[in-house]
Amino acid sequence: MPSLKDLKNRIESVKSTRKITKAMQMVAAAKLRRAQDAAEQSRPYAERFNAVMGKLAASVGDSDSAPRLLRGTGSDDVHLLVVLTAERGLCGGFNANIAKLARAEAEDLRAKGKTVKILTVGKKGRDALKRDLGELFIHHVDLSEVKNIGYADAQTIAADVLSRFDAGEFDVAKIFYSKFVNVVSQVPSMQQVIPFQVDEETAEEAPEASVVYDYEPDEEAILADLLPRGVATAIFSALLENGASEQGARMSAMDNATRNAGEMIDKLTIEYNRSRQAVITNELIEIISGAEAL
Repeated sequence: MPSLKDLKNRIESVKSTRKITKAMQMVAAAKLRRAQDAAEQSRPYAERFNAVMGKLAASVGDSDSAPRLLRGTGSDDVHLLVVLTAERGLCGGFNANIAKLARAEAEDLRAKGKTVKILTVGKKGRDALKRDLGELFIHHVDLSEVKNIGYADAQTIAADVLSRFDAGEFDVAKIFYSKFVNVVSQVPSMQQVIPFQVDEETAEEAPEASVVYDYEPDEEAILADLLPRGVATAIFSALLENGASEQGARMSAMDNATRNAGEMIDKLTIEYNRSRQAVITNELIEIISGAEAL
């Protein structure tokens, strides 16, 4: 049985932890509003951009004149998995869920005889996948010094991916991230960015879907310029979704930690009071016994 001093020290330690988790919860709540706004504001642009590219890609088809980013290499033997996670932990299962989805996809592809390569963005994703899939790593992007994620950061990652595609290092590229729904719900997601996949539903739902346009220059030339931007746009949207998801997950995790600390303090306080009462009772018994002996 722990002594009174041990119980008191433990209570003080848990109280200090509760202060830290409460402070982290408040900081995450303050950052969440801005990150959520950024993610939600990027969605209409990304959806519209994909709808336009989908319509252009559908009109071009799989012809030999189509850009290579659209028609692909003609093979799907080598897959590049771009895993986007956070640089920091203490955000519940946010990082682990993205890594779990990427690990499942890698194992599935390898079971089919495909070659898998992994590019990680964010320290936590790299650490989570290093043990099982470390031999598949080809590059890591460190964003720990970046305070606010910008489009330039996405362009840098996209440029690296596109240069590897041009060099023939892979055939298919997919990004893994967490889509923000609300504070308590973040959905791990996978999106193929190379070659570009035509989303028929999005293209059909576009307001101009039934309108016929004449493009100048032609569709192939426009797509050749838009498709690299589409890769950067997809990565940027994923980074923004990750930013909001990370803060939401951290806020929820720290709220749970704060409440758990409060419950632990209550239990330890009851145990401390009971132990203290037992000590006092024993001392009274000794005093009374000594008085009677006299």
